[in-house]
Formats: sequence, C-alpha cells, structure tokens
Amino acid sequence: MADMSRLPAHCDPTDLTTLLTRIRACRLCEAELPHAPRPVIRADLSARILIVGQAPGTRVHESGLPFDDASGDRLRSWMQVDRELFYDTSRIAFAPMGFCFPGQDERGSDLPPLKRCGPTWQGQVKAALPNLKLVLLIGQYAQAHHLGPTRKRTLTETVRNWRDYGPEHFPLPHPSWRNTAWIRRNPWFEEDVLPALRARLAAILGPAPGGAG
Repeated sequence: MADMSRLPAHCDPTDLTTLLTRIRACRLCEAELPHAPRPVIRADLSARILIVGQAPGTRVHESGLPFDDASGDRLRSWMQVDRELFYDTSRIAFAPMGFCFPGQDERGSDLPPLKRCGPTWQGQVKAALPNLKLVLLIGQYAQAHHLGPTRKRTLTETVRNWRDYGPEHFPLPHPSWRNTAWIRRNPWFEEDVLPALRARLAAILGPAPGGAG
C-alpha cells in the first residue's frame, strides 16, 4: 500500500482538510500494529483548544471517538465540560501522540504510542490550527514531545509546575483509572491545578455548561 503520509510539494501542509486526509490515510506504522490502522483525530480550523493525549485504547479504536471511555469521563470532569462541548470540533480538537491503537502487552495494558507518529504529525497539526489558545498535554509522552528540555524530571513535577508552561501549554496526568492512586497521593492536583485549568478553559471557551458529561 502506498505511503499516504507523503504528498507532492504543491500540497499546502497548513491546509487542514488536506492534512486530515493525509493523517487518516497514513500507513507509516502499519507493519508494527496488531490490526489495520485506524487513525483517530478530530479538528476544525476554529478550534481554540487542542488535547494531545497518548493513543487510542480498544474502545476508542472501535468507535473512532477520542476519550470515548472512562478516562474521557474523568477528563471531562477535570475540565468541567459536558460531552456536547467536549466533542464540538469547532472549539476543541484532538490529536494524540499516536493516532492508532498500538495494542496491549501480556498484562492487558495499552502499549505506548508508536514513536514515529508524534514527530511526523504533531507539528503539522498545530501549524494547521491558527486559532489555538491552549494545548492540554495529557501524560508523559505528550509532555516529552511538546515541552522538550523544559519538562521536569518527573510527570509529577511537571504537572505541579504547570505555570512554567503557560499560556500555550497545560500539562496534566493521564485521566486513566490507573492514576487514581496518584491523584490521592497528590491532593494539590485537585485543590490547585484543576481550578486553574477550569478558569483557563472558561476564559477561552466561555462558562462551563454544567459539569462533566
């Protein structure tokens, strides 16, 4: 199958329609995936928030809808937005570090995003969204890529020092149930970080319509 991640030079890389077509046809990592590629991305030129997560899980791979799982419920609660706003692509875009579900290890845990995806596409996605005001960096892979050497030694330190990365970026832990113990060990996250996140989102998107959906 042809590699659709490369198009002729006359194709404008900042043209969002062209870019989304290229991403959805991408087969760069096909040989490393345990299934047929199904890139998951949602974006619109008017989007003001970009959510950069890790990679689709099994449920998102099946539905094609980012954070269409319990992690999404928790993330929407953190953001204090309902499903309607969360999936309104005119306001919120999604571009994970890996667009395709990478499979699971022998314990049933999702594997990390494949390494070629983020470096290939992340910069192009950001460049094609001219109205972005904030990028939410969900988890260590998004933070490593977008923050580079300014990232702290650990995810905990990076999230605790979220002010260092504004106004463009806002680092967060992954909202997976596996991080419930982390949230309990770090009460400052819910006491200090989440109110700041919600205030920033409200300033960009307007008042929350009534909590998580």
